[in-house]
Amino acid sequence: MNVADSSCHTVIDCRSLLTLPLSHCRRAHTVTVLFILTCVLVYVTLLEETPQDTTYNTKRGIVASILVFLCFGVTQAKDGPFTRPHPAYWRFWLCVSVVYELFLIFVLFQTVRDGRQFMKYIDPKLGVALPERDYGGNCLIYDPGNTTDPWHNIWDKMDGFVPAHFLGWYIKTLVIRDWWMCMIISVMFEFLEYSLEHQLPNFSECWWDHWIMDVLVCNGLGIYAGMKTLGWLSMKPYQWQGLWNIPTYKGKIKRMAFQFTPYSWVKFEWKPASNLRRWLAVLGIIFMFLLAELNTFYLKFVLWMPPEHYLVLLRLVFFVNVGGVAMREIYDFMDDPKFYRKLGQQAWLVAAITVTEFLIVVKYDPRTIMLPIPFFVTQCWFLGIVLILSWTLWRFFIRAIFILCCPPPLMLDVTGYISPAC
Repeated sequence: MNVADSSCHTVIDCRSLLTLPLSHCRRAHTVTVLFILTCVLVYVTLLEETPQDTTYNTKRGIVASILVFLCFGVTQAKDGPFTRPHPAYWRFWLCVSVVYELFLIFVLFQTVRDGRQFMKYIDPKLGVALPERDYGGNCLIYDPGNTTDPWHNIWDKMDGFVPAHFLGWYIKTLVIRDWWMCMIISVMFEFLEYSLEHQLPNFSECWWDHWIMDVLVCNGLGIYAGMKTLGWLSMKPYQWQGLWNIPTYKGKIKRMAFQFTPYSWVKFEWKPASNLRRWLAVLGIIFMFLLAELNTFYLKFVLWMPPEHYLVLLRLVFFVNVGGVAMREIYDFMDDPKFYRKLGQQAWLVAAITVTEFLIVVKYDPRTIMLPIPFFVTQCWFLGIVLILSWTLWRFFIRAIFILCCPPPLMLDVTGYISPAC
């Protein structure tokens, strides 16, 4: 069965098909998981000797507790809006979100010294203050004074963050599904780096690093590739045929590959100017995106984690997997009357995690956060906030009152019906 609407670039969301009997692979396998978990616990209890190492046993006990919780959540948690490649995959990341939020709450309630030293239990190399790299300095694109390599300034900036920027914005585009919102967030973050370079040294970049390498090249190409992928996903035919009903081996392999694509496609139409609820929601999404981006840098700074540490990468992998579900739940919360009164579980957790991360930053290094912002930067942000508030008042309050009090004149159209005059 192929359902695709090429005229409006959207695909029907066939959630009603989910009411059909589930295949064996898509079941939760609650009894099987419980049996395997019980066997593992029996083996550890009766057959494995417990080491006489308190630190090791504490770590192993915490890891085992987390794994048991994940087993419960993967089999028993409520399903979200995504079903591919498997509902259990998204239930797993929902439970990881709970574990991560509890970890952040624990770190938040420690003293600054204890919190930083606690990271040594995860990796003994942590807990040591690290210097931040300054990306500014000599901003000449072509340095004639360096006869060996006059382009050395560009090559010096070509570190691991360049492909990370491209891949990151490719994924963010798949999550947000809107070119304008992606570009606004991309440009706004560069303005934030300008505004906060007095707090974090690695925000100090050359002008061409900000606007050419970041916005135009890395971010721009990532957004472009993401929009092309979105166009393909909105136009492709979606197959709901069972694997064993496909006659050819080539068809079966293709069907297995498409298992990692969406079950159905919903084009996000944010329409921020349509009503106040959607306008505030879009502003909130942009704000939370920017805050999560800033948390990436500030958490490394206050918890003394080097940029190349695996915990930094794991956090990014985590947000890649939970961001899409959270954004779909937010869109349903805005667009679907069934979800008007209840925000989705993954969106709720992502918002809580983002706020908790920021609170850790504020608690662990308030001196850096409270460094006075340059007066010119303050003026620019104040002007921007005033413009946003003024437009909001005009669009959703003053304009509405004006239209209500002074309705447009009516005129006959070509069909003879009365319609507002243009």
